[in-house]
Amino acid sequence: MYSGCLSLSHQELETFGGQLQCMALFAEHCSRVKYLKFIELPLSQRKFCQRCQQLLLPDDEEKHRKHQIVGDISITQLKRPSQLLYPLENKKTNAQYLFADRSCLFLVDLLSTLGFRRVLCVGTPRLHELIRLKASGDKKSNIKSLLLDIDFRYSQFYMEDSFCHYNMFNHHFFDGKAALEVCRTFLQKDKGEGVIMVTDPPFGGLVEPLAVTFKKLIAMWKEGQSQDNSHKELPIFWIFPYFFESRICQFFPSFCMLDYQVDYDNHALYKHGKTGRKQSPVRIFTNIPPNKIILPIEEGYRFCPLCQRYVSLENQHCEHCNSCTSKDGRKWNHCFLCKKCVKPSWIHCNICNHCALPDHSCNGPKDGCFICGELDHKRSTCPNIFTSKKVNNTLFFRAVRKRKQRKSNKMKMETTKGQSMNHTTVTGKKKRREKAHQYLCS
Repeated sequence: MYSGCLSLSHQELETFGGQLQCMALFAEHCSRVKYLKFIELPLSQRKFCQRCQQLLLPDDEEKHRKHQIVGDISITQLKRPSQLLYPLENKKTNAQYLFADRSCLFLVDLLSTLGFRRVLCVGTPRLHELIRLKASGDKKSNIKSLLLDIDFRYSQFYMEDSFCHYNMFNHHFFDGKAALEVCRTFLQKDKGEGVIMVTDPPFGGLVEPLAVTFKKLIAMWKEGQSQDNSHKELPIFWIFPYFFESRICQFFPSFCMLDYQVDYDNHALYKHGKTGRKQSPVRIFTNIPPNKIILPIEEGYRFCPLCQRYVSLENQHCEHCNSCTSKDGRKWNHCFLCKKCVKPSWIHCNICNHCALPDHSCNGPKDGCFICGELDHKRSTCPNIFTSKKVNNTLFFRAVRKRKQRKSNKMKMETTKGQSMNHTTVTGKKKRREKAHQYLCS
């Protein structure tokens, strides 16, 4: 459909892009109009097509007659769309894992305890719906939420002021300036006070583009700040695996990692309650001082008076490092040669001069560039990268030629062998016929 776009001029591309944006706006507007009509229907007429993942009005039923349809959709179900919609499960593009209720309820209670009144939910649809659900059922709760998410299906369930179709990897609002202004207004309300951003990006995404996007959202929030508050930071909860700690802190030095294990409903591995390496590796990175965040004691978290923060039960304070050093929930051991704590499965290697797994390979560079071994740059910026690629290509094509040659030789051998066998068979038959003829004649 879009193959002809490459031949369009810049002006035509802008026009084409504008038309696509108008189509998207129209589609989402229709979805929201449909929602308003849908909630006015009696319970018996409220239906949802599981195949098409959309709400159905009475006029739509004939088109979906052969599909799997769920009826009697209640208002409670409409308030929990993440349970009504199938999670996206394409791991290469848009795998969608949803918080378990345990983690979601913890976050909602924590945000309320910390005194936040507005939550910008970037890629956290279940947290968004639970905040709204609590606000509608509890008159004392005054927390509001705005969801920014790539999943356009949520536009069926939320109005423009509570959902924006958004791509967090390039800071793109699919609904254009209108959605951008909704987000800006949400962040800058009350001069930016009482707002926090909670984000749960796909774990396969690169940290750098995400950091660039989040800094743009921070800049948007800072536009509403006075000069006196220019030193302040937008409070953030970034939910990501613990092994990305160094990369996240590279872009946000004020962030620290909490010990709380975040788990998901529809992920086989990221579950709370498991021990050792099987437990969830997902943590919360935040610029909020950790001594202000209370983790649930009933789940095995305890307060370390020396570190002034809550840690997991197995995370023991190391007197040599003067810190609770464990990152993955297991008890780490202090290595006096490395002068730091390491994972319990690691041992000190005298060849590499640092701790690693017992079966690791000592060959090749461990830090810096993987091509030349220098420590002042990475592989992507190595001056020898083109030489390396050329060598690799030469080796690759040489290997391909050898493989083809071996295959050709094998085919020739089989052909020769077949011909030899055929010759032997013909000769054997001829001798048997001659012997039979001699026997009959004798």
